[in-house]
Amino acid sequence: MKIFSLLAAIVLLLGCVSSSKKTIEEQKPLKYQENWESLAKHNEEPEWFQDAKLGIYFHWGIYSVPAFGNEWYPRWMHFEGTKEYQHHLETYGHPSEFGYHNFAELFKAEHFNAEEWATLFEKAGARFAGPVAEHHDGYSMWDSEITPWNTKDTGPGRDITGELEKAIKGKGMKFITTFHHAKQLQRYKGKEAEEIANNEDNSRGAFRHSHYPLFDGMPPTVDDEKLNYLYGNIPEDEWNEKVWFGKLKEVIDKYQPDIIWFDSWLDQVPENYRQKFCAYYLNEAEKWGREVVIVRKQNDLPLECSVDDLEKSRKNKLEEKSWMTDETVSTGSWCYTQDLKIKPAADVLHVLIDIVSKNGVLLLNISPKADGTIPADQQEVLLKMGRWLENYGEAIYGTRPWYTFGEGPTKEPEGHFKNHAAFLKIKYSENDVRYTTNNGNVYATILGWPGANKEVLFEAFSKNEWQNAKAIKNVSLLGCSETIDFELSDTGLKVKTPTQSVDDMAIVFKIEF
Repeated sequence: MKIFSLLAAIVLLLGCVSSSKKTIEEQKPLKYQENWESLAKHNEEPEWFQDAKLGIYFHWGIYSVPAFGNEWYPRWMHFEGTKEYQHHLETYGHPSEFGYHNFAELFKAEHFNAEEWATLFEKAGARFAGPVAEHHDGYSMWDSEITPWNTKDTGPGRDITGELEKAIKGKGMKFITTFHHAKQLQRYKGKEAEEIANNEDNSRGAFRHSHYPLFDGMPPTVDDEKLNYLYGNIPEDEWNEKVWFGKLKEVIDKYQPDIIWFDSWLDQVPENYRQKFCAYYLNEAEKWGREVVIVRKQNDLPLECSVDDLEKSRKNKLEEKSWMTDETVSTGSWCYTQDLKIKPAADVLHVLIDIVSKNGVLLLNISPKADGTIPADQQEVLLKMGRWLENYGEAIYGTRPWYTFGEGPTKEPEGHFKNHAAFLKIKYSENDVRYTTNNGNVYATILGWPGANKEVLFEAFSKNEWQNAKAIKNVSLLGCSETIDFELSDTGLKVKTPTQSVDDMAIVFKIEF
């Protein structure tokens, strides 16, 4: 009896000690406070992120069901005179009778296999991957308790993000979730909404800060408790706390993403909520023992605590800080459409090489079908890139910029959103060179095949340009067994290409000192 009493006392004592430790942990001050000065202490560009270079994400949701126009279909289907409105009218009926919410049950994702997707991303050479967790349309690609409009409670009946997190992290990749829902809230009410509707009825700029237009008789205007969560028809204070911040908190708590990336219009969310999100995410990451990354697209988060992102565009000079480009494999829509045209693998690879040479990271978008399949032409682009990276990835992964990013006639324009068309026209050639460095070596990547037995001059090694010149020990061509002849002169480093091409998309000379 005494033994049992002694054991009980020990258990009680241990319980008290454990409880005391827990109380001390709970009372510990949080590392990050909800102000920019405190949040600036965060290392916004951890080493693993600078090393990663390539990530993959995907615009996939109920907008993939109509597969028409682009991922903004849920907005434009309400505007008379648009191609989306006409298509919707002819295919599904008037938007007042068949609303965007009706697509939710048609989004089955019946062929979706997270393991297969993760394997494809791994073969493509991605170091991080993950979904558009929520686009402007208000539909959550995870098992959400906040909104009934999610993949678990509708169509697929599955926790899509949860399955992806497990599969992607299981392959050793980091996990990214992207959020575009800052535009979901209906920010126009009463007279203001009436004036916009009357004056700009068919203008694509109408209701520009809200994704859904407030037209009479359309589902977005209906005061229905369930529909309100999809169409953002919620009081602003409630939406900021429960929906905008609440969804972010839910994804952080459930899936512990390594990167959270924001689309535009984050400036429409009050500053105190942006600070609240950053502090919560970074403090949770402290508990996990991990360094995480926050990416912003416009001037709506300080770069002291976030990474800058350029949509379908990129820098034309070398940057000291890490940055990102979000780009897509297609020439048009970000989501799958029936007429989607896919870029050649070489073009996408050249964009990656150019970005990395300037201290950037590429977030590459693909466009799955509503049934959960990734079209063969998109897979082929990923696999071709992956094969190149498998052979020559030492010139990409873990590298840092050299003193110059490169040389050649092709120059990227200045700009961001406004220059999508200009960037789409850029074509690199065998006359363009991009440099990176790692472990004391320099890699000179030529964006094409110059031809056999051709002399190539790398002008960055010239006496006038190369201020910290070193003696060159050897020059080799990755993937080639032939000895490479080279000569360093005042005009630069001359090398001779081998008798046969090792790769038509891009070749890499390794310069050792």
